[in-house]
Amino acid sequence: MPPTEELVCTAEDCFLDLFENHYTYDVPDDIEVTDLSCPVCGGSDCLERVEL
Repeated sequence: MPPTEELVCTAEDCFLDLFENHYTYDVPDDIEVTDLSCPVCGGSDCLERVEL
């Protein structure tokens, strides 16, 4: 099963709280949170992975 992770946006002016990211089976092994961007504000340095 492809990996899934929950991410939060910590930008003060962004209204997105939490979102779930679903990867495909062909996701590269070296992908990091910094490779992604917030779907609302577009920032990438404001995303943090939720560790359960």
